[in-house]
Amino acid sequence: MNTPVHDEAAEENTDEQAVRFPDGETLESEISLEHKLRDSLADAEDRLLRTQAELDNFRKRARREYDEAQRYREMDLLRDLLPVLDTLLRAIEAAETTDDVESLRSGFRLTAQQIEKVLEGHGCQPIVATGQPFDPAVHEAICQQSAPNVDPGTIVGVASRGYRLHERVVRPAQVIVAKE
Repeated sequence: MNTPVHDEAAEENTDEQAVRFPDGETLESEISLEHKLRDSLADAEDRLLRTQAELDNFRKRARREYDEAQRYREMDLLRDLLPVLDTLLRAIEAAETTDDVESLRSGFRLTAQQIEKVLEGHGCQPIVATGQPFDPAVHEAICQQSAPNVDPGTIVGVASRGYRLHERVVRPAQVIVAKE
């Protein structure tokens, strides 16, 4: 008698394909969707790692550039001061070969003006002091002196000029203040 051979593996395979989910999808389409989701997740993780590496590289590059800028921040000031130094050295050489005090004085005035111009070009301004009321934020009193016809607390002399860079005091002016 020829009995049909029952192939259970073939039946299970047919049953898998026949299994339908409530939304009408088959197991095969669910597996395909799962593979797509895994590929998409792997791609997103790869993009995340690359983006993190790019950000890390950017931070390192920005830090190097900042450190270099800090290291060489005085370069412009130095370039502007070197010609003034050259002038001063020439004045010293000239002083060694001449007895003309007035021309030396004039040369030193010119050099001082050059320095003031360089400082001004870099945002450094002298602090106005003489005749001003004493302000401890920008003035340093080195002594008090009697001064007729001057209100107490008024600056009557400057021992050393003060300077500010933009709004910040670089060095307070050393001043003589009128007392009562």
